[in-house]
Amino acid sequence: QVQLVESGGGLVQAGGSLRLSCAASGRTFSNYAMGWFRQAPGKEREFVASTSWSGRGTYYADSVKGRFTISRDNAKNTLYLQMNSLKPEDTAVYYCAADSTRFRSYSGTYYNTPTPYDNWGQGTQVTVSS
Repeated sequence: QVQLVESGGGLVQAGGSLRLSCAASGRTFSNYAMGWFRQAPGKEREFVASTSWSGRGTYYADSVKGRFTISRDNAKNTLYLQMNSLKPEDTAVYYCAADSTRFRSYSGTYYNTPTPYDNWGQGTQVTVSS
C-alpha cells in the first residue's frame, strides 16, 4: 500500500519558519516528480512547489518564490519543504503529491497543477499568526 505522510506543520508567528516532511512508503518515488500543494478554507487547492526526480529541477508558485525551498532525499524516500518568512496568507493544509507514471520526466509548467499527480498525502496544517 502506497502512503505519503506529511509532518512538520504547526502554529508559527509571521516571519517564522517551518520545515515540512513527506515520507513515502510502499514504493519508491526516486524516479518521479513530486510536489507540494496547499488548500486554505473556502479556497481551491493551489500549487506551491515541485521538484524533478533528481531534485535538480524545481519550480515555485510566485507567491512563495524566494521564501520556500523544496528538496528531496531519495535515499530516504522523503520530500521536504522549507518555509521561511511565513505570512498569515500561507495558512493552509499542505499536501504532498507524487507522480508514479512518468519515469524521469519533468517540466515545471507541467507539474504545477494537480493533474499529473496520482498519489497524495492526507495533509498537515500550517497556521501563521499575525
